[in-house]
Formats: sequence, C-alpha cells, structure tokens
Amino acid sequence: MIRAFLKKEPVLCIAALAALVSCFFVPPDSAYPGYIDFRTLALLYCLMTVVAGLRQAGLFEHLAQEVCERSGRLRTLAILLVLLSFFSSMLITNDVALLTFVPFAVIVLTMSGLQKHLIRIVVLQTVAANLGSMLTPVGNPQNLYLYSFYELSMDDFLAITLPVWLLSLALITAACFIFPKEPLEIRLGKYREIDKKELAVHVALFAVCLLTVLRVLPWQGMLAIVIAVLFVFDRGILREADFMLLLTFVAFFVFSGNLARMDSVASLIERLMEGREYLTALLASQVISNVPAALLLSSFTDKAKDLLLGVDVGGLGTPIASLASLISLKLYLHSEKANPGRYLLEFTAVNVLLLAVLSAARYLLL
Repeated sequence: MIRAFLKKEPVLCIAALAALVSCFFVPPDSAYPGYIDFRTLALLYCLMTVVAGLRQAGLFEHLAQEVCERSGRLRTLAILLVLLSFFSSMLITNDVALLTFVPFAVIVLTMSGLQKHLIRIVVLQTVAANLGSMLTPVGNPQNLYLYSFYELSMDDFLAITLPVWLLSLALITAACFIFPKEPLEIRLGKYREIDKKELAVHVALFAVCLLTVLRVLPWQGMLAIVIAVLFVFDRGILREADFMLLLTFVAFFVFSGNLARMDSVASLIERLMEGREYLTALLASQVISNVPAALLLSSFTDKAKDLLLGVDVGGLGTPIASLASLISLKLYLHSEKANPGRYLLEFTAVNVLLLAVLSAARYLLL
C-alpha cells in the first residue's frame, strides 16, 4: 500500500520529506502559518472543482467531437487537436486539457487506421498544452502561484508571457504541417449531450474565480460562494479537486519557508541565482518539475519575469519537467500497440528543440 502511494504520488512524498527534514533545522513556531499562501490554495481548489464540473457537464467532450467530425484530412485534424489543447489550456489548465483531448486523439486515429501518427500528435498536444497554458494566471499552478506571490497585475503578467506565447503558437502551428493531407472519415457515433443547467452553474462559478484572480473579489468570498453553490447543486464535485496537489503545495511552502530562514542556505541559493534566474528555474524544472521549482525559488528572487518564464519554458524538456507531460505519457501507454521507446525519443527531440528555440528567443529578443 505504501509502495503504491509512493509510486502514485512521488512529488508529494518528496515534498513532504523535504518539509519534514527542514523542520529539524527550523522547529515549528508561530511563523509557520505565514509560509502558506492561502489565496493560491483557495484559487486552485475552486478552479479544479469548477473545471471538473464543466467536464462533467459534457462541454469538453462535445467540443472534441465537433472538432473531430469536421476534419476531412489528417493535417486538419492534427492542427485542430493540437490547437484545441493549446488554447483550452489557458482556461482549464494544461493537465485537464490533456486529460480531455489526448484520449480523443487515441480514439480517432485508431478508428481511422492512422495510429502510426498517434505518437507525433500526442507529443505535439503535450507541448501545446504546456506552452498554451503559460499565457494566463489560471493556465497552470505555477502561474497562479507566481501571479499571487509577486502581486502582478494582469497587464504586467501578459506583458511577460504574451511574446513567448505568440512565438510558441507559431512554432506549434508550423510543426503540424509535417502531417500529410491524406483524407480521413470519422464517425464517433451519437454526440454527448451537454447538461445546460450544470454548464450554466459552473460557467458562473468560473467567472467568480476570475474575479478573484483579477483581485475584484477576495479569495474568502470566492471560496464561500463556490462551496455554498456546489453544496446545493452538486456536492460530489467538491471532492473532485486534486487534494494531493494541494498538499504538495503546502509541503513546499513549509520547505521553502524554512530554507529562507536558514541564512547560510538562503545566501547560497541567492548567489547561485543572481543573474541566472531564468536558467536556474529552467534547469530546476527538469529535475523537480516546474511547479515545485516555482515554489522553491520564488523566495530567493524578486525577478518575477525571469522566474515565470523559466518555469513555464522549463515545462519543456524531460517528461518530469511538467507533471502534465506524465499524464500524456500514461494515456498513450494505455493505447493499442503503444511504443514507449519511440514515444520518449520523439518527445525528447521535440521538447529539446522547442526549449532551445524559445530560450534563444528569450535571450535575444525579450
């Protein structure tokens, strides 16, 4: 049982161990509650429950069916599936975008006898979701945290992310043109009906979350509204949030908070990062993934732009650089005739190439 949990939640286990060890150097005291960014945790929880409700209402499945059935050629299908992951991730997060649209790619290409193109499409969907999500604070957990931590305005945030996001869009779109124009015919059967009442409730709650992101509504008010409304309409959704992710955040808050209070350690990290914030964030993401990297490094620099771009572009690279990438890998491995070796080879090649191009653009143009 313990082994299964360690295998399922390795990041949480590492974060919890790191937090526990740090407590021996900085014993728990009255400063500990100040480590926790409750606003970020509340926003994450509410967004996860609301997006789960939108998914349950059938919105994403219906949209995917529409896209697939209107595609007459392989190239068109590839572009639509990849860009659907890119644009949707801005609002529903990169992991939800992949959980929703990668299975459709598997189904459609298998039914069409075009499974030989599956690896390339899933790899492009993965990098599209990771890069598309960088545009908005709600696109991924590290964005939401850094947006709150540095108290950025929406204008400031978009000024940082928009140039790289636009370049990423151009690169992702261009990559889709490697697919041939061969015709295909898809019949997915009866469309999934959308529950309009459930959709309306969760769209309204999503708007409430955005008001909190924009600092119009305090997070306490958002949390109260979301819990109260869902308790009345669909209390089961309240349990759909990824509580392990929330606990991971808490563990890293404790770990990074304690590190900041260890003068020698804090001084060392600051010296290592000085003038190398982007590179440090990018490299740290390859080893511990970009969400923990953002939580850990934010306490040691005031350069929000470099850290934000470092962890967002740092989602490219190794499969663990972004936890969303592991979702795609798991989904692909469950497909018929999966070839993990070839998948990892293509995944690495595409990720390293895009990481190099975007990093070069960051140093030369931004």
